[in-house]
Amino acid sequence: MSIDPSSIPNFGGQPQPQPQGPAGPVVPDQDLVKQLLDQMELKYVVDDEGDLAAPWEHFRTYFMFRGEAEQQVFSVRTFYDRPHKIDEKPQLLEAIDDWNRRTLWPKVYTHTHDDGTVRLIGEAQMLIGMGVGLEHFVSSTVSWVRAAIEFDRWLVEQLGIEQEINNAERPENDGDDEE
Repeated sequence: MSIDPSSIPNFGGQPQPQPQGPAGPVVPDQDLVKQLLDQMELKYVVDDEGDLAAPWEHFRTYFMFRGEAEQQVFSVRTFYDRPHKIDEKPQLLEAIDDWNRRTLWPKVYTHTHDDGTVRLIGEAQMLIGMGVGLEHFVSSTVSWVRAAIEFDRWLVEQLGIEQEINNAERPENDGDDEE
């Protein structure tokens, strides 16, 4: 099974032709996801557990297959690397509750580490054990990746941390800042 490159929705939002593939359901696998990521021109690695991961500057998106046969699930899980302080958790929960109410995916939740930092995780899943339409699989996966990127942008805007990010990305100076 292969994916027609012209069928991959782009990140600019223009409509694209539909995938040309098998007429019936397919059971996606890691090779199909690699092919899709290649055609989306996204870099990826395979981690120690055998999962595909596409890294961005402030997050990593994993493409995982879990379960057996008819109960197999394809999961796209994004780990947002930006640490938040534990006292910011109520504000984070309010923001992600708003996101989760307004959007279908990714559904986002918090994870508090032993050191007290809070990080966010986004997730979308699809039951694939009995097979799915290739078009559905491709469009869902692309939409989930796009939404993971959009969530990061949205959160930065909601929390007003653009200035923090811009300051962190500027080269260090000799302390002669004027405000």
